Amino acid sequence: MEELRVIISGGGTGGHIFPALAIAGELKNRFPHCELLFVGALGRMEMEKVPAAGFPIVGLPVMGFPRKPGLNTFRFFVQLFQSMRKARKVVRDFRPHVVVGVGGYASGPLLRAAVSRGIPALIQEQNSYAGITNKLLGKKANRICVAYEGMERFFPREKIVFTGNPVRQNLLDRAAEKGEALAFFSISSGRKVMLIVGGSLGARTLNNAVLQNLEQIRQSELEIIWQTGSLYFEEMKQKTEGILPPNLHLHQFLNRMDLAYAAADVVVSRAGAGTISELCLVGTPVVLVPSPNVAEDHQTKNAQALVDKQAAVLVRDHEIGEKLMSEIASLAADEARMTALSENIRKLARPEATRRIVDEVLKLIHR
Repeated sequence: MEELRVIISGGGTGGHIFPALAIAGELKNRFPHCELLFVGALGRMEMEKVPAAGFPIVGLPVMGFPRKPGLNTFRFFVQLFQSMRKARKVVRDFRPHVVVGVGGYASGPLLRAAVSRGIPALIQEQNSYAGITNKLLGKKANRICVAYEGMERFFPREKIVFTGNPVRQNLLDRAAEKGEALAFFSISSGRKVMLIVGGSLGARTLNNAVLQNLEQIRQSELEIIWQTGSLYFEEMKQKTEGILPPNLHLHQFLNRMDLAYAAADVVVSRAGAGTISELCLVGTPVVLVPSPNVAEDHQTKNAQALVDKQAAVLVRDHEIGEKLMSEIASLAADEARMTALSENIRKLARPEATRRIVDEVLKLIHR
């Protein structure tokens, strides 16, 4: 076969970008000389993250459909038309053997342009509740890789392959030692550690919950690693200046999530699909606080899928301020419950997800 060419499209959040980069990395490992091109949305985080990982990317001027009618509705259709035209040119010029959509605004125009030319298309749906773009694309795609059961509600059953979600490679390469992780965060052993993480950009509700509970944190026997996210770091740093409890460790962003997970005895997190896949792999007891500001409320559905299997604790976003420390203290004091949550969430891990998705990509090419 001539040199392999693959387009990977999507982004908007780390939950889309990390799986896309994992798939690209697996393709490069198997076929070092393959040509990979990413297609994202102009102004979104993939336009920075993908080049930083060493891959070329083309941006489409696409935006999400406005929730309220107005001038933005007109802008949406203008930008959609421009994106479709640009996507057709990208596909025509690059001549991919297959295209992969991971979700996000850019996936729609790119995959539509590809299938219109008879190019095989694969969708990687991370969530337990499919988004509008993927539901529409599912009718045209050749294969749909999913991470949750029951996805035939959204896609043709014969196209679905259960693979799980890709996770960051450093979580697969090595299991970080607890002692190394504690030393990295300058935490003395002997106390339980809680990790609070609201995603790469952060989560205001989780950050405000920490501010609301500063005195309880100070009096607790826990060490707390707190990732504020880049959007909120300066604000949180200013609001805790001079009153930051010594057992509260403030971070803007955690570059070594493998060490953060290894240090933690309990994790408080949003319920994005990629994060949940990582938590299943590391097996740490988790309190999930779904974001209410996502399409189709899919984070709540992701979290509920774990709760139904006794694999996580769910706290609603509007309740986390008053329940943060009571939930954590209760969980940390109940070793049997922590063990059960850990065992149950590990059963849901899919460490071979990236390899299996790339297997399906290659089957489409050979077909």
